[in-house]
Amino acid sequence: MQMTNISNSTFDPAVFLAHAGLGRRIVELKEKENFFTQGDQADSVFYLQHGRAKLTVVSQTGKEATITLLSSGDFVGEGALAAVHGLRLSTATALCNCTALKITRDEMSRVMHEEHAFSDLFVKFLLGRSMRIQADLVDQLFNSSEKRLARILLLMAEFGKPGEPETFLPPITQETLAEMVGTTRSRVSFFMNRFRSLGFISYNGRIQVHKSLLNVVLLDQLPGQNAEKPHVLSIA
Repeated sequence: MQMTNISNSTFDPAVFLAHAGLGRRIVELKEKENFFTQGDQADSVFYLQHGRAKLTVVSQTGKEATITLLSSGDFVGEGALAAVHGLRLSTATALCNCTALKITRDEMSRVMHEEHAFSDLFVKFLLGRSMRIQADLVDQLFNSSEKRLARILLLMAEFGKPGEPETFLPPITQETLAEMVGTTRSRVSFFMNRFRSLGFISYNGRIQVHKSLLNVVLLDQLPGQNAEKPHVLSIA
């Protein structure tokens, strides 16, 4: 495995996050394999280079809930920086084959203090995640479960994200969608069938999310039919 040393004068965050080196190594995870498990020692941070993952939590009664989905370019387990001897508060699981850079807590702390370019990138990520969490909270408090499902499907299809979208996403069960929406699987099934009948989505072995689904989130519109064939992005 290539080991790359980064000098202070030529530090490039993209290079740092792309290669193994002191205090960091590249790991490969198979589908359904955990990056870490709730209750583990929080001694490292992962940078997801390729693939998709999910964060879940389990209550004391054994009920599991999906917090969020993660994609390439996300940090995973950044809570390890909050406490020296902290424990993982969630479980991160690969939804497909993933490649990630595993960075020790000490190395993350060092590079954040010494390299402003990296700390700027990391703070930008944290702010983006904080805004996403706030949006999720507002969604849960004020929007209907149908609208929440529409928003989650659009986020999975990455509408509005700069550059080329990640078209083919790993399968996600209606149970997982229900956990994220905060409703039952039967309600998710009902809404998915309704979205399909209205032309917002289609699926034949994989789900295609049409751009017209944005109307549900932005305009709160549920028309009986669409006048034209919408642009589509696909999720498996």
